[in-house]
Amino acid sequence: VLYQPGLDHAGIATQNVVEKQLLAQGIKKEELGREKFIEKVWEWKEQSGGKILDQMRTLGITPAWSRLRFTMDEGLVNAVKKAFVELYDKRLIVRGNYMINWCTHDGALSDIEVEYKENKGKLYHIKYFLKDSDEFLVVATTRPETFFGDTAVMVHPDDERYTKFVGKEVILPISKKAIKIIADEHVEKEFGTGVVKVTPAHDMNDYEVGLRHNLEFISVFNEKGILNEHCLEFQGLERLEAREKIVAKLESLGFIEKIEEHNNQVGYCYRCNNVVEPYISKQWFVKKEIAQESIEKVALGESKFYPNHWINSFNAWMKDLRDWCISRQLWWGHQIPVYYCECSHEWASQHTPKTCPKCQSQNFKQDEDVLDTWFSSGLWAMSTLGWGNENWGKDKIWSEKDLKDFYPNSLLITGFDILFFWVARMMFQSTNALHQLPFKDIYLHALVKDEQGRKMSKSLGNVIDPNESIKEYSADILRFTLALLAIQGRDIKLSNDKLLQVRNFTNKIYNATNYLLLNESKFEDLENITLHSELAKYIYAKFQTCVKDVRENLDNYRFNDAANTLYKFF
Repeated sequence: VLYQPGLDHAGIATQNVVEKQLLAQGIKKEELGREKFIEKVWEWKEQSGGKILDQMRTLGITPAWSRLRFTMDEGLVNAVKKAFVELYDKRLIVRGNYMINWCTHDGALSDIEVEYKENKGKLYHIKYFLKDSDEFLVVATTRPETFFGDTAVMVHPDDERYTKFVGKEVILPISKKAIKIIADEHVEKEFGTGVVKVTPAHDMNDYEVGLRHNLEFISVFNEKGILNEHCLEFQGLERLEAREKIVAKLESLGFIEKIEEHNNQVGYCYRCNNVVEPYISKQWFVKKEIAQESIEKVALGESKFYPNHWINSFNAWMKDLRDWCISRQLWWGHQIPVYYCECSHEWASQHTPKTCPKCQSQNFKQDEDVLDTWFSSGLWAMSTLGWGNENWGKDKIWSEKDLKDFYPNSLLITGFDILFFWVARMMFQSTNALHQLPFKDIYLHALVKDEQGRKMSKSLGNVIDPNESIKEYSADILRFTLALLAIQGRDIKLSNDKLLQVRNFTNKIYNATNYLLLNESKFEDLENITLHSELAKYIYAKFQTCVKDVRENLDNYRFNDAANTLYKFF
């Protein structure tokens, strides 16, 4: 049996923490430079990583500690480079200008790193006058600050109200630029006025419309969200700050017909809670085709999900899978192993090259971006068994037969909230490399919340610190309580009352065990005890049933039923 311990390097989160610590000392990371900054991150990792491992040991978790891995240890760095280069050579990793999710603080984000929340905003109705006419169309938008990037307005082809306008031009307010009126089925006739602006460089759907209609793509702000020269007098303003000023100018010129309250879904960075912008940028992507083999194998039942309803979520997500943006504008992480020479040649290499393989130039540089943390974590099921490690750690941390003995893993236990972040990535990355799913069983547990089902937070004052609980009750009591509450598919509602209840229960076990030990000498043969009384036979039968039920429940990952069976027996 192998229970593999380890930690990931948590790219964005870790860099943010260290940056904040340095800023508190009046130091910007740019003043240190990349190399010195990474040294600071390693120092922080040694401190915080040690705390995590200490907590695991305090909880009584007993994995194979001698095999402890970290996603930035040298062996796993080698594995990441191997995986990247192989996918690059297969054209399953490509670089290009894509519409991506962009956080002005953290850079590029994958789709599942964006959290959508209900937002109480406004719907602005703006007049776009037809060229050489007093007639106008009213365009409804929630983001007036991007209208300088409009390259068309569009209506639904079946909307008879606007058929006569298709092919004509309207004049953009303030900039006085002429743009075309187009027809596209993407428009919802019932939304607003049925006329919407098309901003291909700043909206996911408009991006597709722009490609279909061969429109111009105009970015109106930079990577930090600062408006550029296309925004005329508003250049230099932060995009959200500029919204009110732009609306005020439009109102003063008579272009605003009305402003309505409007609730909509807005994307936020899952790390820093910044508003995420659709943004065109040159990034590295893993092509969605990488997942096809794993999708087919899951459909054949080669991996099972517990609770089984999670397979529906997995299948739905994989069905709509998009290319995965894997480049991040950070310093902490696996630097992308791609090089560019002075002759504009590009190549990927597992090892630092001495010359360009195409022109032999010695003047080249490595791509400055790093990989999404989940790229390295996605290799975990096989990289920790030696795959791609080269000789680092061989016969000390892993052995040559590990892949044969332990791949695929029997079981993965993790939280449902990282099904798509981690589990799905491990499924398709490992299967692409080894043509076998990495896990036979996948158990997705719920989240630990307070007794009212609320997420624990300092602001609510409902946080139960596991270290404090262990000090007061013991690790065994905390673990048994969690097992007792771990009903498949439901959040764990933890409270001190539950911990107290289990402490009382364990006192009964302690007293019973103590009584047995005190009377042990009365039995001549402990392995062959004859039961004489009907009560003893009854208790023994109940015990046998208890053992059978506990085993059966554990085999099916029904930990709460196993714990409840023990609870009721005693």
